[in-house]
Amino acid sequence: MASESSKILIVGGTGYVGKYMVKASVSMGHPTYVYARPITSETSSSKQEQHREIESMGGDLDEHEKLVHVIQQVDVVIPALAIPQYPQQIKIINAIKEAGNIKKFVPSDFGNESERITGLPPFQAIFDSKKKIRRATEASGIPYTFVTANAFAAYFIDYLFHPHEQREDVTVYGSGEAKAVLNFEEDVAAYTIKAAVDPRTLNRIMMIRPPGNIITQLKLISAWEKKSGRSLKKVHIPEELVKLSETLPHPDNVPPSILHNIFAVGAQMSFELREEDLEASKLFPDYQYTSVDRLLDICVVNPPPKPKLTSF
Repeated sequence: MASESSKILIVGGTGYVGKYMVKASVSMGHPTYVYARPITSETSSSKQEQHREIESMGGDLDEHEKLVHVIQQVDVVIPALAIPQYPQQIKIINAIKEAGNIKKFVPSDFGNESERITGLPPFQAIFDSKKKIRRATEASGIPYTFVTANAFAAYFIDYLFHPHEQREDVTVYGSGEAKAVLNFEEDVAAYTIKAAVDPRTLNRIMMIRPPGNIITQLKLISAWEKKSGRSLKKVHIPEELVKLSETLPHPDNVPPSILHNIFAVGAQMSFELREEDLEASKLFPDYQYTSVDRLLDICVVNPPPKPKLTSF
């Protein structure tokens, strides 16, 4: 079903999510372009030049003419921007419209599904920002795919268990019984690249909700204890997240509102998928995604990196 090799531009391809996108694009044989600021000598030599398929270009989203020129060289544009940069995607949309050649635009919409759930005000502001970009994309007439990736599994495994620090306790947000969807970052990137070049996703939303990645905090903690051979003291904070989201200054109030939405409320699993919904593991059944159980095995031996909660 998918098209053959496409030229793919990853905007922000040196960031946390962007590096996974670049890796996935290259591994699938697509000529891959990276537009990011800054492009340092260390980044280009150690991360990029080992792959001759990658063309790296330094630039800012405010450099309209440069951005248009880069976009004119590719078929697909995938921004992989940090949350604070989501609104700036309007600049990418304007550049794509002027370039006039793009076959698919996949905006930075990774995370919870913004159309079907709500959150505490700091997180709701992010949902609203994502919806504005969706409406601007639709109004532009640019072919698109929106990807709902839910939670980044490696990041949150590190955030919850702190394997680098060997802590003896674990924070449980809410009752611990709400279901979350934890998807390995490499799988999010792979599904996104596949969707970006697949005609079945044209002007559709694809949700990444594979059955092996739906889990409660308590089950996640139990699995971690068994695999790590350590017993953790559970510290429940059912209401503190709401208070922190209301009293902390911005942007410090954002992480509590994210944790509340994902783990205390279980918003990712608060709605059923419709018959017309596209779910990644069903759309691409031949792709072997990494289940949460398997990822825990990996993280026990090789703990994941530690980005900021709002950095992706």
